[in-house]
Amino acid sequence: MGRPVPTAADPLDDLAPLLAQRRSELGLSLREVSAQCAVPVATLSRVEQGRTPDLATFRRLVEWLGLPPERFLLPTTRAVSTPDVISEHLRLDPTLSPDDAEKIAALVRTMYDALQQQERRLAVHLRAAKTFTPPAMRLLADLLADMQEALENSDDWA
Repeated sequence: MGRPVPTAADPLDDLAPLLAQRRSELGLSLREVSAQCAVPVATLSRVEQGRTPDLATFRRLVEWLGLPPERFLLPTTRAVSTPDVISEHLRLDPTLSPDDAEKIAALVRTMYDALQQQERRLAVHLRAAKTFTPPAMRLLADLLADMQEALENSDDWA
């Protein structure tokens, strides 16, 4: 199942289209989904139309979708470093599994620490950035490409 990339400023706005898409993918009626997740049909219909569910309904629906509840919530704490900001964005990316998001975040932290030790000026710039800017993303992409090439060219590559 392909999951759409969020387009809304409020992640909770993604709940309605995700429910409708998943229900359509499975070929289920509102009544069938209602029975599976113990949410009244009328409530399910209202949520699919964009109404905000109560907490109990929200929990049942995200459980039925197989998604973590925090996927639909705005962060309550602000990340204090660039790697934390990146990690937060990766965890909220619906196209990544939690395990994959953590693996990428760990790589970013490792590379960030290495850059901070080797090129102090660049690390200060990255740490001071409010968001992960396109130039920083390109730098990360270049670093990852270099790492991939080095791994593929090493004798230890399995």
